Amino acid sequence: QVQLVESGGDSVQAGGSLTLSCEISGNIDGTYNLAWFRQTPGKEREGVAGVNTDGTPTYVDSVKGRFTISKDKANRVLQLKMNSLKPEDTALYICAASSGTWLRDISLVKKIPGGVGFWGRGTQVTVSS
Repeated sequence: QVQLVESGGDSVQAGGSLTLSCEISGNIDGTYNLAWFRQTPGKEREGVAGVNTDGTPTYVDSVKGRFTISKDKANRVLQLKMNSLKPEDTALYICAASSGTWLRDISLVKKIPGGVGFWGRGTQVTVSS
């Protein structure tokens, strides 16, 4: 049974830093792309950062230079280091895993395909100005 469990969310001041972690269990091997998404009430889930099966990190423009995604070799821990946080980064951050090609480059994800991949429940990040 696959499980993705996020942790590390907190309330911080603008300009601060946080590191999120996602513990992955079950049959998620090196053939899976891993990623972080975020969601705010009333808005669609949006991609933030991903690391594909080649180990290449990808980012959306709004977080480039501020966020760093990494994973361990066993695909058991996915992290997201977030620096220079802004109020607009406030969201529920959700970990995802998928073997589909749609998740190879997070910057190209415009719409999440229905019913694909594995998802965590999220960890809340709140950035105050």
